[in-house]
Amino acid sequence: MSKRNSQSAKTAARERLRLERERQAKRDKVKRQIVVACSIVGVLAIAGGIGYAVVQGNKPSAWEAAAEAEVVAPANTSGKDGTTVLLGDSTTDNVVHLYEDPRCPACASFEQGLGETVNKGMKDGDYKLSFTIGTFLDNNLTGDGSKNALSALGAALNVGPDAFLEYKAALFSEKYHPSESTDEFAKDSYLIEVADTVDALKDNKKFQEDLEKGTYDAWAMRMSKSFDNAEGVESTPTVKINDKVIENPGSVEGWQAALKEAGVTK
Repeated sequence: MSKRNSQSAKTAARERLRLERERQAKRDKVKRQIVVACSIVGVLAIAGGIGYAVVQGNKPSAWEAAAEAEVVAPANTSGKDGTTVLLGDSTTDNVVHLYEDPRCPACASFEQGLGETVNKGMKDGDYKLSFTIGTFLDNNLTGDGSKNALSALGAALNVGPDAFLEYKAALFSEKYHPSESTDEFAKDSYLIEVADTVDALKDNKKFQEDLEKGTYDAWAMRMSKSFDNAEGVESTPTVKINDKVIENPGSVEGWQAALKEAGVTK
């Protein structure tokens, strides 16, 4: 190899090396740009996710929204927002008023022990029977079961007074009333399962549709507020006879004695 050819080869080699370095530098620059771009996208995505979470967290829940929504009151109710539930065809002025919460175990015990007796007195015309139902246990225990069950009771009341009474008895029954620490009543499917034990509600599509669509959710929230504002109600169940709170009777005999003392029966 001549000296001239050797020099040319070295020059060519240096040129190839220079070009390769330039290409590598360009590749490195592109990689850095991609990394920066991805980092920016990632930060924006995280910020967007946090922003979305904050917005979602600040949105009112379905029940909070229901509290402000227009009320659709069930049939067989009266008063402001349909929060007065007064059952019985008798012309008597005597009224037995029950204050209950669907998740309340003591209410379940009261219904299981005296529910039929209390309902019979209304049907016999001794008194009218009134209900104010609350949902405070949802706040105390967390969950939505009391509110959802109350909305379902509204759907039952819309079917008829007997459907309401029988459904309430089923919800409070030993078989279907859950432990207060669980929230079974928050499940529409469970409430429908219980409803299927009541003749008037079994496979009743209108009842099921009203429950699943929350037709009476706003009514339930107004009823719950009415419960919260009730005078003399410190716990559930609370029983009033002609607006006077009585000590909860523990037996049929105790109930009959309470009615007699209140002048409802002789």
